[in-house]
Amino acid sequence: MSPESRPVLDVAHIHPAIRQGVARPPRTLVPEVQAAMAAHKVVVVGMAHNPYCGKACKALDAQGVAYHALTYGNYWSGWRERNTLKMWTGWSTFPMVFVNGMLVGGFNDLNALIASGELKQMVNP
Repeated sequence: MSPESRPVLDVAHIHPAIRQGVARPPRTLVPEVQAAMAAHKVVVVGMAHNPYCGKACKALDAQGVAYHALTYGNYWSGWRERNTLKMWTGWSTFPMVFVNGMLVGGFNDLNALIASGELKQMVNP
């Protein structure tokens, strides 16, 4: 399997009573994140009470990089909606950091881009 594709459960292994719900999961947050990505060079998608979301924003602040932050729920709420973002991106944790419309990963990945100087190149080509 190529890294560009993700495994998907074959429809034959999904009970007929739930197939419609699986075929059309709620996508309430995806359009909002896409709109933010179109309007801002850097977007941080996170959730309340997750320390890594705040750390990502502080790391961007320290670099003088402007960003748009979106916060969806917390550990106890909003998880179903956040799951749509996980399914859309294939990224399983928060924050999700996007630069120029590209998912670059989470906090540790952002730090690696900062350390290498690549983030500045991406933001100011």
